[in-house]
Amino acid sequence: MASEAICENNVVPENDTKEEEITFKSLGLVDVLCEACEQLKWKTPSKIQRESIPIALQGKDVIGLAETGSGKTGAFALPILQTLLDNPQGLYALVMTPTRELAFQISEQFEALGSSIGIKCAVIVGGIDMMTQSLMLAKKPHIIIATPGRLVDHLENTKGFSLRSLKYLVLDEADRILNMDFEEEVDKILKVIPRERNTYLYSATMTKKVAKLQRASLRDPVKVEASSKYQTVDKLQQSYLFIPLKHKDVFLVNILNELAGNSFMVFCSTCANTQRVALMLRNLGMTAIPLHGQLSQAKRLGALNKFKSKDRSILIATDVASRGLDIPHVDVVINLDIPTHSKDYIHRVGRTARAGRSGKSVTFVSQYDVELYQRIEHLIGKKLPLYKTEEQEVMLLMERVTEAQRFAKLEMNETMGRGKKRQKKGDEADDTEESLGVQKKFRKKKKY
Repeated sequence: MASEAICENNVVPENDTKEEEITFKSLGLVDVLCEACEQLKWKTPSKIQRESIPIALQGKDVIGLAETGSGKTGAFALPILQTLLDNPQGLYALVMTPTRELAFQISEQFEALGSSIGIKCAVIVGGIDMMTQSLMLAKKPHIIIATPGRLVDHLENTKGFSLRSLKYLVLDEADRILNMDFEEEVDKILKVIPRERNTYLYSATMTKKVAKLQRASLRDPVKVEASSKYQTVDKLQQSYLFIPLKHKDVFLVNILNELAGNSFMVFCSTCANTQRVALMLRNLGMTAIPLHGQLSQAKRLGALNKFKSKDRSILIATDVASRGLDIPHVDVVINLDIPTHSKDYIHRVGRTARAGRSGKSVTFVSQYDVELYQRIEHLIGKKLPLYKTEEQEVMLLMERVTEAQRFAKLEMNETMGRGKKRQKKGDEADDTEESLGVQKKFRKKKKY
């Protein structure tokens, strides 16, 4: 039975050994995995890896609290792969994650780390044909990386599939899994997996729901904290912009012009606004691409890959892209819509200034966002400077931006009309990855 609380002597103390003296080998990893880390250019273990890997190799359950970009995937993947070497038969580990993109990224890391030992992974997420996934599961992968909803679908509907041989369960971004109301699915999964297993729970925050999950699924866990408070990195230049709600788009276009040559992530609060902003910016000749939950899975991965390969310089996204995704070259993060949950601010701006690089973030604050913004300042413990703009210069863009907004709206209406027709035929709506006729008409009329 899981212990109700974590004993004080089970909290890992700060490691006094100097960081440069610690290597992956000194943590107890075998040579083949140390070589895999070298190939990925992981020179020294991150703090969460230094603290959690030795404990995991001792066969203990782990609760890891660490901020985004801290190397959490390596912290749970390496111990699982090391024990898998001794028993390479059948399904071995299940990693549950809140978003499809994060699932694919975790799978890539497992496959890269386990390439020399023939590791087989299966990604089980929504937006992909169930039959295709059933065939993948029939091939007996060692590791399944899944979103809870689609995994439950397979447990209930796919003949011959079970999790009875599972040795490891990992809940990655556990706070986000539970915030997205996957609690019921997680409960169903916990009921059908073996009690005799190792469980790793990784979360950015220890919420009440996560504490409840810990009691339900871990045995005498060791708590590892890589960061005890919410913070942003020192090399991130954060600022805010206080503007009327109706002028958000024109100030966004001004900043994108002013900082042209950089790569941007622009966060919006809804799928519809994400799509609208992307279309508006394209109508102005900018290389923007949307990423949100209403796109098909192929388009979501395509958008991410185009941005990663620098084929597109502006990614307009909902919070589906705020956690865990490792995109090394983001120069500027813009919060066009302020996050409702203050903690999401940390994750959003954490997309830039990664791995020792510098970065900028600008948060738009309208007359309706003041309280939300004050909560963010309270959380990070600092007052942010005002981003300096010349309002008269910005307003010179108003006419062009207004026209681009109008065409974006027409384009979205056209897409919705086509989508309804396709749904009648049983097809999935095309979420405007291809340029539409409206966009061409606009560009002929006014070159920007």
